[in-house]
Amino acid sequence: MSPEPARSRTPLRVASTAHRVSVGKKPASFKQWASDRMTFPARWVRNPQSLWVRKALFQVHLWTGIGVGLYVLLICVSGSVLVYRSELLRTFSKRPTIVAASGQPMAPEDLTKAAQQAYPGYQVIEVWQPKNPNQAAEISLKRGQGTTIRLFHPYSGEDLGNKLRVGYRFTMWLLDFHDNLLFGHSGRLVNGFGALLVVLLSLTGAVIWWPGIKKWRRSLTIGWRANWKRLNWDLHSAVGFWTFVFVFMWGISGIYFAFPDPFQAVVDFFDPLASVQRQPRVGDTMLAWLARLHFGRFAGWSVKALWAVFGLVPVFLFVTGALMWWNRVIRHGPGQFE
Repeated sequence: MSPEPARSRTPLRVASTAHRVSVGKKPASFKQWASDRMTFPARWVRNPQSLWVRKALFQVHLWTGIGVGLYVLLICVSGSVLVYRSELLRTFSKRPTIVAASGQPMAPEDLTKAAQQAYPGYQVIEVWQPKNPNQAAEISLKRGQGTTIRLFHPYSGEDLGNKLRVGYRFTMWLLDFHDNLLFGHSGRLVNGFGALLVVLLSLTGAVIWWPGIKKWRRSLTIGWRANWKRLNWDLHSAVGFWTFVFVFMWGISGIYFAFPDPFQAVVDFFDPLASVQRQPRVGDTMLAWLARLHFGRFAGWSVKALWAVFGLVPVFLFVTGALMWWNRVIRHGPGQFE
């Protein structure tokens, strides 16, 4: 038999090459096709990184965290200190100032004049003279919205200084900052909105944390030997997961302190207040425990120590999140860990 002509062999080679190309592309095309055909729940379970919803929540989480980071830092640091508020106030409480008795103590009118001379422009609200003749008198002064209590020598009318120590006044200042941002009711409302953002960060963080059914165990641990970007991501992800309940609880209780009426309305809806209420309602008990859990002052020193440490977790999450933001946005780094 004569050999096949050359022109008849060329099409076969082309066809063979085309066949090999199509066979090589088929698995990739099938994989993409299968991924596109997966339902939303299935994609969420297997490959959540491909969902636009998760990508959108990632952006919400990222920019919300950067926007309220400084606020969260200040509130959390002050809150961790104020876990020991009672101990601090007892430590800094000033003992009675003892003076040397000499003759007859000054009358309240004379002490008032002495205070007005020492503090012109202030109004004397009250003069308190203790029964102990060797103890300094206390005079309350007011100017505008500010009030101060000064100690005066009951025999000479000399100003002996502020009744409260610097540490005591700083603790009270820190308490007012943590509760009201130093702006009274308006500051407390701002705190309420800040707590709403903390809850938003918690929920979006929980959604972003889920890496898929094949990787979820890996997201519970920290790869200490990884490069710094991977290590930073692991720290943010794992610490955020294990402390989620604490951060979420502080956010919800912060909202309750600023906006208690909606919470109380829910309790009243499910368990209306009776005309004669002998036992506390379940809802009222739950709200009381929500307040106790916020402060951590309900089970002794060990719980206070735990609350003080865990209160700094949002600060840690802010720092690690800011590093990710710096790497992704400022340095245009890759986002392979999202």
